[in-house]
Amino acid sequence: MTRQEAKAFIKSFVKLRSLATDEMSLQVPNLYPIWKVEVEYDIGDRVFYNDVLYKVLQAHTSQETWTPIDAPSLFVKVLIPDENVIHEWEQPDSTNGYMTGDKVMYNGKMYVSTIDNNVWTPDAYGWDEV
Repeated sequence: MTRQEAKAFIKSFVKLRSLATDEMSLQVPNLYPIWKVEVEYDIGDRVFYNDVLYKVLQAHTSQETWTPIDAPSLFVKVLIPDENVIHEWEQPDSTNGYMTGDKVMYNGKMYVSTIDNNVWTPDAYGWDEV
């Protein structure tokens, strides 16, 4: 493979990776770059940080104090659960709520979301106990 062909392949791969849904991206999180300082991120980019996949909410150039954990206005954790594993419920942000049909464990019980963009606790609203 020539250098030019390799560059074209990488460009195509990056483009295809950006088209993946959150659910698809969680199946192959290691295909996404590890978050780094002084990198230009665009809205929708995904990065891997502390073994967790995050999506960029605002275009920016990363800074040392703007990690995905420390800058919730810039990043959101991708929360789409694996359909074969029921994860513990965790509080989503307004930008990554659970979708209809997502299942979670909460206080030892399993719940299924009955609404899209669900940010409430399973004992409050928008969930049915399974």
